[in-house]
Amino acid sequence: MKPHATLQEGVDALMRDYDGQVPGASVLVLRDGKPVVRRSYGLADLASATAASPVTNYRLASVSKQFTAASILLLAQDGRLRLDDPVRRWLPTLPDAAAAVTIRHLLTHTSGLVDYEDVMDPASQVQVHDADVLHLLETQDRTYFTPGSDYRYSNSGYALLSLIVERASGQRYARFLHDRIFQPLGMDGTVAYEAGVSEVAHRAYGYSFEQGRWQRTDQSTTSAVLGDGGIYSSIDDLARWDAALYDERLLRNESLQAAFTPATKTDDPDVQYGYGWRITGETLWHSGETIGFRNVIVRYPKQHVTVIVLTNRDDPEPYALAKQIAGLALKD
Repeated sequence: MKPHATLQEGVDALMRDYDGQVPGASVLVLRDGKPVVRRSYGLADLASATAASPVTNYRLASVSKQFTAASILLLAQDGRLRLDDPVRRWLPTLPDAAAAVTIRHLLTHTSGLVDYEDVMDPASQVQVHDADVLHLLETQDRTYFTPGSDYRYSNSGYALLSLIVERASGQRYARFLHDRIFQPLGMDGTVAYEAGVSEVAHRAYGYSFEQGRWQRTDQSTTSAVLGDGGIYSSIDDLARWDAALYDERLLRNESLQAAFTPATKTDDPDVQYGYGWRITGETLWHSGETIGFRNVIVRYPKQHVTVIVLTNRDDPEPYALAKQIAGLALKD
């Protein structure tokens, strides 16, 4: 008991700014598949004073990308698509400039496709969806660079991947995720959230510190795009996801290895990118930043340790915090 108690105390000290009547956080440390820290702090909803808990579902933002990549890999395993398929095989309305773009380029942020956020109508308050991203890109007969020649992080690419999942599977993207990933793994609270279609149980709402106080900033005009960031999940459900990344209950070993193998350098010399995962040495990780939420998952597969930090506030980024927690867990 003592080592875990000491680890818990260390994590509590690191998380003290999230405790109390403020937007909170949920923290999970897994060692050998077992939770050695499973703890929540602060509030999931300030208006109702609802405390955060291990079943609180936070908007994952770009942590969602690993699920989009896994969906593509599942369909590749099914023989429904190939990673080297031209994207225009599945989305033929894309302009000529996208002719050389492949699914693999989308997975690895090497497509050069224009960022949809940069061509949205800044005056519009209407939320865009994945299909709207395609319509925006249909108007852009250009790329930032020759596809495959460089790296530029691309939310556009992951929105298009969700549409490819729909075309190749014949299912709505949210339904595919439910049927092929969330339900089989027992991730019963996890959902690709669609307003008016689905609900988020135990939902955390996002906040930003503005004009001296926390204000709800839960949704933006891009929050309804699913493929690049629209999944809600909890630390308890993500523990089930993490477990499935160590065996073949979901993805075959060759698919997992492909996802976890560096495919491209990034704009950070210490970081490479696989399929939905950043890779720093032997560490696999991904952060997620969106209005009102900051999250990270950091995996140390050789040590069989994972740290997950989910927060419903706009600041700070929790990657450094997760690495500090990991340092305690790996030393413990």
